[in-house]
Amino acid sequence: MADPAILWLRRDLRLHDHPALNAAVEQAGAGGVVPVFVVEPALWKGAGDARRGWLAHTLKDLSDTYDGRLVLRMGDPEKVVPALAREVGASSVHVSRESTPHGRRRDEAVEDALGDVPLVATGTPYAVAPGRVVKNDGTPYAVFTPFSRAWQDHGWPGAANPPKNLRWATADSHKTAQDAVDKAAKGDPLLPVGEAAASERWEDFVDEAIAAYDTDRDRPAVDGTSRMSAYLKLGVIHPRTLLSRISRLRSTGASTLRTELAWREFYADVLYHHPRSAWHDLRPALKGMTYDDPGEHVEAWKEGRTGFPFVDAGMRQLLETGWMHNRVRMVTASFLTKDLHTWWPIGARHFMDHLIDGDIASNNHGWQWVAGTGTDAAPYFRVFNPVTQGEKFDPQGDYVRRWVPELRHLEGKKAHSPWDHEAGYDEGYPERIIDHKEEREEALRRYESARG
Repeated sequence: MADPAILWLRRDLRLHDHPALNAAVEQAGAGGVVPVFVVEPALWKGAGDARRGWLAHTLKDLSDTYDGRLVLRMGDPEKVVPALAREVGASSVHVSRESTPHGRRRDEAVEDALGDVPLVATGTPYAVAPGRVVKNDGTPYAVFTPFSRAWQDHGWPGAANPPKNLRWATADSHKTAQDAVDKAAKGDPLLPVGEAAASERWEDFVDEAIAAYDTDRDRPAVDGTSRMSAYLKLGVIHPRTLLSRISRLRSTGASTLRTELAWREFYADVLYHHPRSAWHDLRPALKGMTYDDPGEHVEAWKEGRTGFPFVDAGMRQLLETGWMHNRVRMVTASFLTKDLHTWWPIGARHFMDHLIDGDIASNNHGWQWVAGTGTDAAPYFRVFNPVTQGEKFDPQGDYVRRWVPELRHLEGKKAHSPWDHEAGYDEGYPERIIDHKEEREEALRRYESARG
């Protein structure tokens, strides 16, 4: 009887267009494929309810797609995967190639622990594997625009064909893993889950909303974004699927969405070449910057109690849903780093704990873009005013009133400045914890001092 192959899933929770699955099917033959997802306790426990729930719902949907054969195991992959390989007599273990620092270290450890059983990496969660697009001299790109041009010139492969003669093999799930997933999946997810739902939402977005994406994507009160980031995070849909679909479109919205996908690929490439930038400043120019220790003001920021409505709306949306509009992400990040003078990893960690689309490359380098330590050449002077940003991108105050019920009695843009209206604090909304003008000047003073 032929030996089975293991498909170890991480950021590729789908059935179709799955090169690693195809490789496993080809290797296993009649032995069948054992699909497994390993719940890593440290990552699981550190995640917020919405983040865990999104993963749990996706895993349950994937199990249905895999005819109920998805195996859930709990523990350190370095121990769990080799143990499963011995248990089923696997001929090989197949994965999608990883590029994050944690993922690369984990896979190297598992490969060593597997011994004679090969760990075979096929495919990538990105249209172009991080590290593939380089300058003519072989060095990586440090600036987005030239990377984007080279990335588009490089191109990407088409979708992988469905596997032929797919056979699933059987193994038992750990009760601890199954119970953890079942418990996390009890609440309702923010979005419909699974591969079919992702494809349907994507097609609806292209048909109905992509033409206005260039403008609507900056309006948090409007459902003007695709929300594909949540599906891309877990590999429920692949970016080449999105890129292939919009390649036939010539609208400004389609071009803008292609650029957003390029940013995702760029940040993954930066992290691949500079793994320390996951939690440390990419550029050393601000190594002399002084930061305040996290205290009550940071807790107020996390809980949406800063007294700045646009900021508080975003932070409350994050805690309740596990998602935040991208424009508001920039404003809330600027508030923490520039108004509260807090080192960006404090905020990046909070976002990663809660965002259902929290991707370490995009999230942490996005934070560095705001903080002035990342790939942007001179962004530190960019200090977002949380009031004018709200008035510009939420002009009627609908977004604020949705997430800050204490301000629902204020009409229109009054919701962005309750301090200017007699009834502004009637419903118990907190007063501002800082003076934005003063803290902006302090942020720039610290910047000049750090430049020395």
